Amino acid sequence: MTLKLHNTLTSTVDTFTPLTEGKVTLYTCGPTVYDYPHVGNWASFIYWDILVRTLIASGYTVERVMNLTDVGHLVSDADEGEDKLEKGARRENKTAWEVAEFYAEDFLAGMEKLGLLPPEHIVRATDFITQQIDLVRILKEKGFTYQTTDGIYFDTAKFPAYANFARLDLEAQKAGARVEASDEKRQPWDFALWKFTEPGITRDMQWETPDDLLELPPIGQEYGVGSKGHANRTLTPYSLLPTSNDEVVYGFPGWHLECSAMAMSILGPTIDIHTGGIDHIPVHHTNEIAQSEAASEARFANFWLHNNHLKIDGGKISKSLGNGYTLQDLEAKGFSALDLRLFILQGQYTSEGNFTFENLTAAQNRLKNWRDYAVLRHQIHDGLHDDDKKNDDHETYVSLQAASGALREALQNNLNTPEALRIVDEAFARVDGKSLDRIHRHGLVSFLESVDELLGVQLIDTTPDIDDEAKRTILERERAREAKDWVKSDQLRDTLARAGISVRDMPSGTVWSRI
Repeated sequence: MTLKLHNTLTSTVDTFTPLTEGKVTLYTCGPTVYDYPHVGNWASFIYWDILVRTLIASGYTVERVMNLTDVGHLVSDADEGEDKLEKGARRENKTAWEVAEFYAEDFLAGMEKLGLLPPEHIVRATDFITQQIDLVRILKEKGFTYQTTDGIYFDTAKFPAYANFARLDLEAQKAGARVEASDEKRQPWDFALWKFTEPGITRDMQWETPDDLLELPPIGQEYGVGSKGHANRTLTPYSLLPTSNDEVVYGFPGWHLECSAMAMSILGPTIDIHTGGIDHIPVHHTNEIAQSEAASEARFANFWLHNNHLKIDGGKISKSLGNGYTLQDLEAKGFSALDLRLFILQGQYTSEGNFTFENLTAAQNRLKNWRDYAVLRHQIHDGLHDDDKKNDDHETYVSLQAASGALREALQNNLNTPEALRIVDEAFARVDGKSLDRIHRHGLVSFLESVDELLGVQLIDTTPDIDDEAKRTILERERAREAKDWVKSDQLRDTLARAGISVRDMPSGTVWSRI
């Protein structure tokens, strides 16, 4: 089946075709590693994990880059305010490097708990400073930059298609409506490529600005910016701006610059798919496109995929409300990372989600139910399933194989995870109530493998067989029931329960599951 994806670039669901047959290049906007990710952050990475799994199931090899933003992400879209890493360092009385390392490791551990496939390249912005400086240099040589007292900016007026991606109405957009006004910006939506370290401040993360990126004023003269509307105005420079090539200006990259430099240096000037949150569209991804395409003179990405917001109890996620729940918060309340994963998959990535603990509990129960079916594979004997034997297990096999195909097709239809989950529920419902000798073991195992490969819920890994002692206890209990020794039967049931095993008495025998 053809793979179809909602492409923000065209605002339609388009048939996906990669640049190179059989191979997909993919860039995922990763976290800013200054604090614990909350459930809304994780939703994005869960959806893009499903994207990768669907691409692989569709026969593609995937080369993916995901960044860890460990510098340059300011708290304001106006390129003002404190760097989030520096803010985290001040909060925790650590260096920015220490904060970045701690939360990067926490994020990677969270990825593993959630069953996210690791990208081929997980890269840190601080490891790509040279490439980012090179990109600024290219943009300057092509005439797309100008310098203010606080940094080097991209001149969006030089890029006529700037408003196209997010369909921005720049004429109607007043200065300060989207970003705060700056006397030195030529347009209020111009953005920083490289920020200078403020005078009198030493940052944990700062690098020497190459001389060829700077516009040096004549010695002894004030530094002139020449902003639009201020052509005759001269501005006093930061004390750290040089008046000769012998002085050093320290600085750090802008948040938008990092993604372009990392994506293009690893994957090339044009990539197949770029993913991120819907909130990235009007600023971050718009700026990525502008700087990337201005530098390369080629389309940056053919497909842009964006996941919608996740609300909490119908409202926004806010630290002031204390509802930015982390994986650690959920674990403290008795929920696993895989419970969260299944909850997120109950909604399609383009739809707005709503997190409540009632909804999370429903996902937890659903996952528990799926695991109860998964453990049946340990209780079915291969010898009962001779292919020449004419019984209902052939029907079960065909049904489960068809469900595997339908599951893949649902995901190929714009990552329709709600439909995929419905298909899994229906497949298990067809197995429900069947005696063990009427369930095709190979068909069940094959279906479980498909569910795990496509949805990543780890049904096989989380449902090991019980030990021999528990099996002997079940057998002893069956004999007690046959002898109508109900007291002993109940005692053995309690023994199994203390070991985390529940039993159901079916016409075909005892069926066990994990509590």
